[in-house]
Amino acid sequence: MAKRSVRRKQGEIRESAKVHPLFPATAGWSPRECDERDRKYVKNIRAMSSVQQTLMDAIDERSVVVALGPAGTGKTYLAIAKAVEALEQNRISRIVLTRPAVEAGESLGFLPGDLQEKLAPYLRPLYDALTERLGSKRLKSALADGAIEIAPVAYMRGRTLNDCFVVIDEAQNCTYSQIKMLLTRLGWRSTMVLTGDPDQTDLLPGLSGLGDIAAKLERVPEISVVRLGEADIVRHPLVASMLTVL
Repeated sequence: MAKRSVRRKQGEIRESAKVHPLFPATAGWSPRECDERDRKYVKNIRAMSSVQQTLMDAIDERSVVVALGPAGTGKTYLAIAKAVEALEQNRISRIVLTRPAVEAGESLGFLPGDLQEKLAPYLRPLYDALTERLGSKRLKSALADGAIEIAPVAYMRGRTLNDCFVVIDEAQNCTYSQIKMLLTRLGWRSTMVLTGDPDQTDLLPGLSGLGDIAAKLERVPEISVVRLGEADIVRHPLVASMLTVL
């Protein structure tokens, strides 16, 4: 009887360990209170700041949106979440994600494998965001049937992207001519979102074209340029503190 009682108590402890609140108990956001497992229950994302809400509204209302801001402000995640939402609601037929294959300050050398395997390290952040919104199985299925396409910037020239949601990530690592080329890929019934931080480019000084492009596009009434700041950072609170002194 004693062994049976002990096994029953151990089972109760294991079951209680699986139970966790869907939302934090406190109103304030803290990374210590957020459980990564809970995100799969959240079908519709919500803005964590007023500027993030402005970005989400702009994506809903405009065909071209430029999101500028430091690391951790949710630029890429919100853009991909909106793209997945549009795909699931059948407002578009496919998602096209692209980013430049630029190394962050160090050379990886020659990578083994075919084209997809060589590009995988550069495109990993996009896969991570998609996996969080769709799950591994649905993402693999969408990639297999072409509903989601992930490609480097070099393979975008000459294309016309109709009826799709285009996300250009890490645009600060694109030159002026590259961004101009990407913008002119926009086709009918499509939405294009550029994300990046002009202050964190991995190109040589003066080569990044994101800042100049954003300044010029602000003059176009049909295009939204949303500038996020340190107050919009939703990563660990220390990220905002570090960015103020670095």
